[in-house]
Amino acid sequence: MSYFEDWTKRSETVENENDYKAYISKYYELEKNAYDAILSKYPDNEDLLNGKAIELAEKLGFTKDTMEIFVGFLEGINSSLVEEYDYKSVTDDSEVSLKVDYEKLYYNMRDAKAEWLFTLPSWKNVLSDEKIQEITKQYREDNIAHSEKIGRNDPCPCGSGKKYKKCCGKKEA
Repeated sequence: MSYFEDWTKRSETVENENDYKAYISKYYELEKNAYDAILSKYPDNEDLLNGKAIELAEKLGFTKDTMEIFVGFLEGINSSLVEEYDYKSVTDDSEVSLKVDYEKLYYNMRDAKAEWLFTLPSWKNVLSDEKIQEITKQYREDNIAHSEKIGRNDPCPCGSGKKYKKCCGKKEA
């Protein structure tokens, strides 16, 4: 079974609730440590983003026994790369080259509601406070809930200038 198949099976199949929770907790812990290492060494972090899979995994805190979790990490970071990486076919000797778009990564962490990741203090090495605020604002604007329903006190869409409840809304009541 490939690392990706093992990762998919273990992260999506719940046979024992306690074992599953422990596995996912382990993933979150390793993921957080890997991102912290990458962000902490920025901009001199090329050795953590390029090389043989088994060597990168080790540098980022993964062991031979957690290589499938490393592939899960690669799956998670993939949408934040300049060029996506084929994580599904990773073996120990696969060459890995990750070109991270850090602004996109921060946005995607917010989108995933991964507060343990987007609040890492090591983000200060990569993005200015102003850039973090700008990305956060953009994320919030992109995720505002919109409703097509006209409120009672909204201006009437007919253009009369009256409140909806005093105009067309009155006709419906």
